[in-house]
Amino acid sequence: MNKESLKNKKVLVTGSSGVIGRELLKYLISEGANILSVDKLPLPEGSWDKINHIQKNLAFDNLDELLDFNPEIIFHLAAAFERSKESADFWDVNWEDNILASHNTIDISKNMSNLKTFVFASSYLLYDTDLYMSENKKDVKFLNENDIVKTRNLCGGAKLYAENELKFIKELYMPDLRVVNARIYRVYGRGSKDIISRWVKMSLKKEKLEVYNKENNFDYVFAGDVAKGLLKLVQSPEAEGVINLATGKPNPVENILKCLIKENILDEYDIIDFGNTEEFESSCADISKLKDMTGWKPENDLKSGIKKIIDYESKN
Repeated sequence: MNKESLKNKKVLVTGSSGVIGRELLKYLISEGANILSVDKLPLPEGSWDKINHIQKNLAFDNLDELLDFNPEIIFHLAAAFERSKESADFWDVNWEDNILASHNTIDISKNMSNLKTFVFASSYLLYDTDLYMSENKKDVKFLNENDIVKTRNLCGGAKLYAENELKFIKELYMPDLRVVNARIYRVYGRGSKDIISRWVKMSLKKEKLEVYNKENNFDYVFAGDVAKGLLKLVQSPEAEGVINLATGKPNPVENILKCLIKENILDEYDIIDFGNTEEFESSCADISKLKDMTGWKPENDLKSGIKKIIDYESKN
């Protein structure tokens, strides 16, 4: 399988201070790319001397610097997430960080003469919930790229709108643009606010964990694997369109607790189980297309990923 070299290629990464972005930057540095990193936040402490990082709010700031950079590749990761049942406060956040930020990035990209590939960090929240949610337990649903789209919440709606905008500019402005919509599943990673990282922190502090719906099944994917998967998609010239990015392996919430107990940072008596309080979810990715397009699949299972989170949080 042919692998596209990124050495000296101009690569723009938005949302680079996030949990996936930080991991992606490390891979791009090792590939020798010429990187422009953009986020409304500074990069965390680390070895970023080979990266040009600028602080920009993609929703409101002037983006001429991105246009002047004129990248060959864009990784658009900038986004905001909340719970599946979003709060009222997320209304404005979604509009600014998801709708406006994506629209402005896509809008300016159509004027970039060197742009060849646009990778968008989309989400499984686009798929119809009737496929994987029920009042009763059921078999795991392996969602594939051809399944029905019916967005779950505001975030899912924003992701679908961005996918459609990319389709629009490809059809009307840039017919040769390669667009990859990576539909990413439940991400967890070092220095993140995800449920696994929060529970690891709480367990290390010997705090009690409040647990809901522990039999729900999710496809948990380590942020480092997501970053590597995005890189593999760019390096695989035949990769295009909607592609699931996940492990393809379902894990009930209860498996997180079992891993924490096995790692001796959680006592089962510190778990407060509230039982099932909402519809049963059992979602997982069919990653056949990812494997076919890249010849790769995520390397970390839940156990090894949690060990990395524990190591990171123990040191920090």
